[in-house]
Amino acid sequence: MALAHSEAANPHWVPRTKIGGLSHIPGENGPPIIGTTFRVLRDPPGYGARMVKTYGKVFRTNAFGNPTVSLVGAEANELLLFDREKLFSSEQGWGPVLNLLFPRGLMLMDFDHHRMDRRALGIAFKPGPMRAYTQDMNRIFAEQLRDWRGDMLFYPAIKQLTLDVAASSFLGIPLGPEADKINKAFVDMVQASVAPIRAPLPFTPMGRGVAGRKYLIDYFGPQIAERRRNENRQDMFSQFCRSKREDGEYMSDGELIDHMNFLMMAAHDTITSSVTSMIWYLAKHPAWQQKLREECLAIAPAGSDIAFADLDKFELTEYAFKEALRMISPVPSIPRRALRDFDFMGYHIPKGTSVSISPSYVHMMEEYWPNPQEFDPMRFTADKVKARHKYAWVPFGGGAHMCLGLHFAYMQTKLFMHHLLTSVKVEIADGYAPDWQAWPIPKPKDGLKVRFTPL
Repeated sequence: MALAHSEAANPHWVPRTKIGGLSHIPGENGPPIIGTTFRVLRDPPGYGARMVKTYGKVFRTNAFGNPTVSLVGAEANELLLFDREKLFSSEQGWGPVLNLLFPRGLMLMDFDHHRMDRRALGIAFKPGPMRAYTQDMNRIFAEQLRDWRGDMLFYPAIKQLTLDVAASSFLGIPLGPEADKINKAFVDMVQASVAPIRAPLPFTPMGRGVAGRKYLIDYFGPQIAERRRNENRQDMFSQFCRSKREDGEYMSDGELIDHMNFLMMAAHDTITSSVTSMIWYLAKHPAWQQKLREECLAIAPAGSDIAFADLDKFELTEYAFKEALRMISPVPSIPRRALRDFDFMGYHIPKGTSVSISPSYVHMMEEYWPNPQEFDPMRFTADKVKARHKYAWVPFGGGAHMCLGLHFAYMQTKLFMHHLLTSVKVEIADGYAPDWQAWPIPKPKDGLKVRFTPL
């Protein structure tokens, strides 16, 4: 039986262009079978930078058994993400990577089907539910952050905290061993997404990832009927269970489970990465940390809850979050597959070609960002945003596939920063600079060593 991520299991996919059909595109094939896979994984940012320097803004690679044409720049981002001509398939771009783990997730859908499911799922991100999530987050952050003192590894701590938020806001379950098992399943699935061995063999990352998916199917499935009946439950999963498409029908149990798996992964792992990078830059730049602290205290005293209506007041905090997302993009690369022939920057790219853009590279290009290595949240004032190419900053994607939960991410970050920065000073050792894992989602390899000093 063909595996879910294979071409054979998806006969509706456009046949993938072979390496020979891309020989007119400059680039590298690498050795037989492994291609450029290990070169890419060894140092993704360095590899991308070398390829652009050597070949220009359009180049060819051959990683994970998949010849791919990379398109670099804000114009390339706009071409793929806005996709006004419906040239590209997100399903066929992400499917070979994620179909064994997150099939039918919102990011793995195209056009009308994507639009219908996105609209149905959007019910959970309307103002009413968002107010309820705000209350949950205020409570969890107030309870747990009072114990964050002294020397800590930030990444595992924030990962557990964001899981606790997800367990409450997404699933409406109490914290404890059950939430820990869910976390392990998600960790295994995300790690499997970039495993060089793509078959779910025993004792491999992909094998563990597929086992994690099975655990979550068995966990979510039996709860759907009860959550549809219980109108009082306001967590995200319950709202998804009760939501209907435009035709008045519920999503199937399988579709609901796949959406929950994907959205939990996207919300949990990307926010963990993003808040970690923001804390890293605030620790490196104590003057900016103090500016954000003063803004937080002007909105509400230390220890106070933040009202949903006050979230827009966190202007500098939002600028700093956006700058952290620029400097360490939570989604380094975005794939698509061409549904028709197209031309870009003088190159003819045939139907069936796997194409990708790199937000992490574009976010550091000097033509859009003067002194790109410098942490400067004021890049995101309204006048500077207006003057810059709209697609020079795309940490949440863009177009029809713009991240459904981006406002949830802003909300969670602002609430977390208020509860943390009004109670402690975040510090790092002189000269400390952690090494960052670039893929699949950036994180500090040593966990990010910080010290929380009470104010």
